[in-house]
Amino acid sequence: MIYNEIGRTGMLVSNLSFGASALGGVFNRLTEQDGINAVNAAIENGINFIDVAPYYGHLRAEILLGKAIKSIARKSFYLSTKVGRYGADGENYWDYSSQTVAHSVYKSMERLNVDYIDLMSVHDIEFADLDYVCNETLPALIELRNQNIVGHVGLTNLTLKHFKYVIENVPPGTVESVLSFCHYSLNDDELADYLDYFNAKGIGVINASPFSMGLLTERGAPDWHPAPQRLKDLCKKAADHCKSKGKSIEELAIQFSTGNPAIATTLFSTTRADEIRRNIDWASSSMDEQLLLEVQHILKPRHRDTWLNS
Repeated sequence: MIYNEIGRTGMLVSNLSFGASALGGVFNRLTEQDGINAVNAAIENGINFIDVAPYYGHLRAEILLGKAIKSIARKSFYLSTKVGRYGADGENYWDYSSQTVAHSVYKSMERLNVDYIDLMSVHDIEFADLDYVCNETLPALIELRNQNIVGHVGLTNLTLKHFKYVIENVPPGTVESVLSFCHYSLNDDELADYLDYFNAKGIGVINASPFSMGLLTERGAPDWHPAPQRLKDLCKKAADHCKSKGKSIEELAIQFSTGNPAIATTLFSTTRADEIRRNIDWASSSMDEQLLLEVQHILKPRHRDTWLNS
């Protein structure tokens, strides 16, 4: 396993990390033991960064993760969660107010059975008034950072240009990391255009969703996936091409997404311990460069197609 520092935080994290959204039943049903086994498999095989959020499964992911890590030495992993996006009774809602930030952090710690969060990020700022994030949400997190309740502060977001706006409109050092999803994968590598900027600011980069939320899998995108149909069709064609070569598009996707040293870590999510071990093995293996070129050629007509979050 390769370990990289997230910006200047001092956190040396595995280049492949565990996203706990699946613990909330976001993708498939699971038993409590499935979730616990998945977390244990990640830690036992060298993963030391776990990311979750109150929004995932409307609190269920944090609750289950809290049970899973209760018996794991706290010093063996870094823990990341978020504020700002929530849900209840099947409905999403957003609240980026300073009052809710503080309440949310303490409730997350309660659910996770910890007294300290290594990284606390503002969740999905594309849904927020960015000036409000700058002037209300982030100062509240900085106050908690100053109190040593959270270690570091970051942002998560689908729309990459929003990162730059916020970073340019808050004091230096406010934002220590960014978490971008679906923008450094086989079909969309737009995040690469921003890496030099983040590096110059000393901001660490976390990449999420190497499979582009299921697009880059043999199974294919789920029905709810917001990608345009033409992109879904091309990704299926790419997956079929890999299979015809005796390869897996999932393997290629993992290797591509973890292969850029300017990205500290890439998050994936599953509730299956065997998939965790498999992904770790893939990330440690050499990429088939010829197959990469062939897949990129297939995907080229819809390269960097994106979609609105929902």
